[in-house]
Amino acid sequence: MVAQISTWVERFASQIPHGKVLDLACGQGRHTRFLAASGRQVVALDKDVSAVQAIGGEQIQVVQFDLEPSEEQAAWCFQEAEFAGIVVCNYLHRPLFPYLLSSLVPGGLLIYETFAAGNESVGKPSRLDFLLQTGELLTRCADLRIVAYEDGFLTSPERFVQRIVAVKLGPTSASNDHAASMPKRYLL
Repeated sequence: MVAQISTWVERFASQIPHGKVLDLACGQGRHTRFLAASGRQVVALDKDVSAVQAIGGEQIQVVQFDLEPSEEQAAWCFQEAEFAGIVVCNYLHRPLFPYLLSSLVPGGLLIYETFAAGNESVGKPSRLDFLLQTGELLTRCADLRIVAYEDGFLTSPERFVQRIVAVKLGPTSASNDHAASMPKRYLL
């Protein structure tokens, strides 16, 4: 059984400009399926891709890659300005942030949702290495235009999360025109 699509991703995915979308740490492929069903070209990336290989389809490219490599391995496998959108849910490896942001095209959309400090009081993950600190996503996305942001407690299932939707700024282009038309709001 595939996990339910994040309501955060579902809410903002339609605002990703035309182009390729990266589903980082795609797991079982819940967001890969959702994005592909909406007509997107999706790159599904994970260390273990056995669950997403069975999805198939012309719109899905499966990439097996260790996101937390040893010093001998490459740290990132994509080019700058390669993706119109990047979706990350329930995954945190802080050294990846510069790579993620550089891989967005100007006007590209980052949709990120993961566990936050406080989660240790209700379940796993509980190690600070896997929990965002208060306002950390805002800090890490300081060079992007914030479209929406939340930091708080969700009840079903119980968990503390931080989530953000942000647009990469850059030279004027058609995708930036799209970004400029997006509402600017913070959600609490």
